Amino acid sequence: MCCFEESGGAEGNEIEGKPCIILWTRGRPTGTVRKTPLMRVTDGERYAVVASLGGAPKHPVWFLNIEADPLVSLHDGAQLHDFTARVVKGDEKAAWWARATEVWPAYDGYQAATDRSIPVVVLDQSNSHGRNVRGGDDGTRTHDFLLAKQPCRRP
Repeated sequence: MCCFEESGGAEGNEIEGKPCIILWTRGRPTGTVRKTPLMRVTDGERYAVVASLGGAPKHPVWFLNIEADPLVSLHDGAQLHDFTARVVKGDEKAAWWARATEVWPAYDGYQAATDRSIPVVVLDQSNSHGRNVRGGDDGTRTHDFLLAKQPCRRP
């Protein structure tokens, strides 16, 4: 992820040769910003993220964070925007699942490996959340606040 952030998304933007994005959520118990690389699934205007956790029996932590606070940011290449997340169901989920499996066919195997229904979360772009997604009501853009406060650290 450091390579992605330091290069403005020009490097480190693939997982096994497929394009990825970085989803920013706020941790439920701590309020700390959490950044998760996920497959890039888009219809050209909106994005979707698939809470597969590789077919594990439980939801990924980032999904639980979204349930607690649906205001997120997404870093795609050099672009960083705010979104409101919502879990989709029915025909809308089926359409997004089809897009997702075009990008990452393993999602079908992950669903077959678990008893839970893997959630698909659509991210609708937001001009402003009315508050800073990851803290404060100062009107600053989420990503400006995060980049200033949380520089990339290498292990």
